[in-house]
Amino acid sequence: MEINSYSFRVRYAETDQMGVVYHGNYTQYLEMGRVEWLRALGVTYKSMEDNGIILPVISLHINYKKSALYDDLITVVTQLKSKPLVKIEFDYKVYNESKELLATAHTVLAFMDKKTNRPIKCPDYILEKLGD
Repeated sequence: MEINSYSFRVRYAETDQMGVVYHGNYTQYLEMGRVEWLRALGVTYKSMEDNGIILPVISLHINYKKSALYDDLITVVTQLKSKPLVKIEFDYKVYNESKELLATAHTVLAFMDKKTNRPIKCPDYILEKLGD
């Protein structure tokens, strides 16, 4: 399935006094990975929202392996798990610049109509970009 990598540096504000990334910041890192995965596909969150579609997270699981540290260059590898229907699932691997695995994660998001807050099927334009 489709894979995308996105890299960035850990900012000081994301760490505790020991220079270790606070565990809650990983959810933002995963979001950055998803946003860039979609952008590489040619779709933006903004365009989806402008078209009345939102993608709330309905499930999140993270396994922490090793600490990310201040100023580390982090790479989030985001992979689509299966062809989306009403839900879209991603697997993630988070690495530091030494290629050490810092965390693995899995998210499930639901395609929702912005006005009704009801689930909808994955838009055809996304399915077309994914091909068969």
